[in-house]
Amino acid sequence: MAYSSEGRKTVHTIETPRGKVVIPDKLYFKIGEVCEIVGVEPHVLRYWEQEFPQLAPQKSPAGQRLYRRKDVEIALRIKSLREDEGFTIAGAKKRLSAERAAANRLKVVSIEREAEPATSLPSTEPTAHISEETANKALHTLRQVRAGLEEILTLLRTPVG
Repeated sequence: MAYSSEGRKTVHTIETPRGKVVIPDKLYFKIGEVCEIVGVEPHVLRYWEQEFPQLAPQKSPAGQRLYRRKDVEIALRIKSLREDEGFTIAGAKKRLSAERAAANRLKVVSIEREAEPATSLPSTEPTAHISEETANKALHTLRQVRAGLEEILTLLRTPVG
């Protein structure tokens, strides 16, 4: 188990429509632990494994299911699609596949544009005390964010399928 610098156990928090869900920082989870985190019975989780290829726990030498954090997150997403958004199993499969395809298309690229000189920045009040270098770095960062958001918008406008 990983611990923070203060000696507390490290956890991951996932925001769901029903509130925050805490996932302990572990490599593997047993089926009972996943059921407790997700809030479903073991037979439901086993059924989802059959229906959703994305949910594929490993098996121990003894045949026990071993889920990774990614599997727990997928199970939480399936539950949200089914119970919060009202999807059928078939609809949830399609939505999950579409989300995975979109995530696979999305790539992180480093944008190395030259920052414009500080003279192109809007004038600031005399009370603002930032250096020209800081202003240029901020402008450069904002341009990178904008370019990334434009790329995401392009992906969102692209029809799925």
